[in-house]
Amino acid sequence: MHIDDFLALSQARRSVRRFKPDSVPSELLDKVLETGRWAMSGANAQPWEFVVVRDATTRAELAQSWFEPHKEMYAFEQMRVAELRLPPLREFATTAVFKDAPVIIVVLGDRRTYQASVMGASFLMTEGASDAIYLKNIANATHNLQLASAAAGLGAMWISVTRMWADEIKRILDIPNILELHTLVALGYPAYTPKYAYRRPLAEITHYDKYDRAKLRSAEAIQKFIHSLRSTTEKPYQQGYMPEKECPIEY
Repeated sequence: MHIDDFLALSQARRSVRRFKPDSVPSELLDKVLETGRWAMSGANAQPWEFVVVRDATTRAELAQSWFEPHKEMYAFEQMRVAELRLPPLREFATTAVFKDAPVIIVVLGDRRTYQASVMGASFLMTEGASDAIYLKNIANATHNLQLASAAAGLGAMWISVTRMWADEIKRILDIPNILELHTLVALGYPAYTPKYAYRRPLAEITHYDKYDRAKLRSAEAIQKFIHSLRSTTEKPYQQGYMPEKECPIEY
């Protein structure tokens, strides 16, 4: 692959939140999963495992299990000033946004694999502390699944999992307690064409040889930036509302 092709793929990838009912061919899904298998990990520990949920009844149960944890997330978001609230949590959603995805990949992690890393990884890391490398490992696999879905002409979205929800998902899918549940990746053929997503200019985020302090943003500037992101979408998430000619906030 030429670098320009990979750049185009990275720019085209979007978090898709509405899917066609069409099933995803097994051979295509296997290729997406293969990219997750080949993700990089510290000491090649490969802590990930994937539970692929295609059964309609099970997917519906997962969607239903989302509501109780969502109430907690909604309550927390109401503590934030209104203009900074995440669009899907401005009003209480009545529909799990991933409910129509024909495939849900549950990304698991096995923390015991951290023994493969050097001893200092548990004590000397910076952001993430003792979890740093382990969490990056899982994120690398999840990122590969997202890019691969885009390359396959599929849409995908990653779904964060709270501790409360993880317990219920484990019950539904009979996941052993020793394993940790990190992320859900819903995927299928997109039911709309995602719009172009905003990214900060490269010149604004890149520094050469040393940090350019003239580019350091103030707290006020960051708050204004986040407000500008929030204000671009008002209704697409509310009450599960997703009009055909509108699309939700893009990541």
